[in-house]
Amino acid sequence: MMKLLRYVAGLCAFWLIQACSSSQPAATQQETAKTVETSKPSAKADTEFRAAWVATVANINWPSKPGLSTQEQQREAIELLDFLQAHKFNAVIFQVRPQTDALYNSKLEPWSYYLTGQQGKAPDPYYDPLEFWIEAAHDRGLELHVWLNPYRAHHVAGGEISEQSIVKTKPELVVKLEQGYWWMDPAKQGTQDHSTAVVMDLVKRYDLDGVHFDDYFYPYSSYNNEKDFPDDESWAAYLKSGGTLSRGDWRRQSVNQFIERLYSEIKAEKPHVKFGLSPFGVWRPGYPASIEGMDQYDKLYADARLWLNKGWVDYFTPQLYWPINRIPQSFPVLLGWWAGENTQKRHLWPGINVGRDSSALNVRETMSQIMISRGMLPESQGVVHWSISSLTKNPNMARSLLSGPYKKEALVPASPWLDSTAPAAPSVTTTTQGDSLKVSWTHPDEKDVFRWIVYYQYNGRWDYKILNRNDRSLDLELTTGGAATTPAALSQIAVTAVDRVGNESAFQEIGLTQQ
Repeated sequence: MMKLLRYVAGLCAFWLIQACSSSQPAATQQETAKTVETSKPSAKADTEFRAAWVATVANINWPSKPGLSTQEQQREAIELLDFLQAHKFNAVIFQVRPQTDALYNSKLEPWSYYLTGQQGKAPDPYYDPLEFWIEAAHDRGLELHVWLNPYRAHHVAGGEISEQSIVKTKPELVVKLEQGYWWMDPAKQGTQDHSTAVVMDLVKRYDLDGVHFDDYFYPYSSYNNEKDFPDDESWAAYLKSGGTLSRGDWRRQSVNQFIERLYSEIKAEKPHVKFGLSPFGVWRPGYPASIEGMDQYDKLYADARLWLNKGWVDYFTPQLYWPINRIPQSFPVLLGWWAGENTQKRHLWPGINVGRDSSALNVRETMSQIMISRGMLPESQGVVHWSISSLTKNPNMARSLLSGPYKKEALVPASPWLDSTAPAAPSVTTTTQGDSLKVSWTHPDEKDVFRWIVYYQYNGRWDYKILNRNDRSLDLELTTGGAATTPAALSQIAVTAVDRVGNESAFQEIGLTQQ
């Protein structure tokens, strides 16, 4: 095992050096004269899921405290989204339901305490935070995935329990834990119906790219002072009805039914909306053999392996919050095991977190984990960073990402099981303006396009620029390089359209004739 880990660590260091010291060719573009559609594109944009969690529970990331003005909340949101765009991320996972409340306009649950400082109180002046986040994210080329906690009814940092709280409106669905949390009973049909209704309300009313759950299914045992979950009432009802499962299997069955139901209902309503799960990183101790730690199967009643095996997810983000060389929970060993369980070939984008330590060692660990993920999962690269504060409050980490693995822009990898039909190609025109070429384009179905790619070639070397939904032109220099370098002439361009699930239109080279 030690030899394996030394090999992986050495290999990832090599990858990191290569990523930081070389820029790879990639890209495509077109011209005004000769247009040729190629079956095999001359260039291809990189694909990699680059996301960060934005936590609202206990005001971890946003807003910085309850009760900020609308203007202050919006300013903080834009700062976070601008940061992600500037550092070449392409997705944000935004927590909208931390405790059966809402950071959006909901008729099912009250406005969040973390937003206004009073549960049930709307922002004043009024705005819909989720709508604001979606529009601002999309304008910056970022997917927005709503993150919900399916069962947490009230958090200890969540202020007073209001009359609108589910603790008061549906007391038959909740239990109180000894550490002060309130939890919905996952085995009750009313719990499953209510949480499903909340998710589907979001899917129907908002222009989402994804729905996301984290690891809080049945609660961690510490929340109840290591005592069993207090579901005697629903367990007795199950036995009375003739149920024969063990208590653990009965609990897991309830969660399994909920996950499968949600996946089906989301796809029936909006097939392009991805469903993602982020379970605890260890399924069970001994899987694989060297792994130790908490047993989520037995403690959280989350059979996360089953959900991945069944394909009830579009992407899977196990929380692999451990270093490469920690033998009992080794990052590459666990990632390799989960990859082996990905029988339905869904996206496997691990969650990573080595804290806010800005030391060179910690930064190298994060860079190495990204490079290991790329090497082990080349067909669908990507990671999710916990949380955005580990980047915004760690300048060394942010700079290293931008100069290293995130130096080039990347698209979110396509999800062919959702849709594999490419959008139509844009119509491209070019205009010479002095020393530059203005590339412009139109599209017959612009509402179906999420991003554009302009590819361009100088002296036989392709590169690309990924543009956002509202962009319709890009200026390119006709000749690059000055007196100190050999001039490179712009010779070919191409423009492609990318839809909501990552399908890219046909690649048509336009050869440029130099005057």
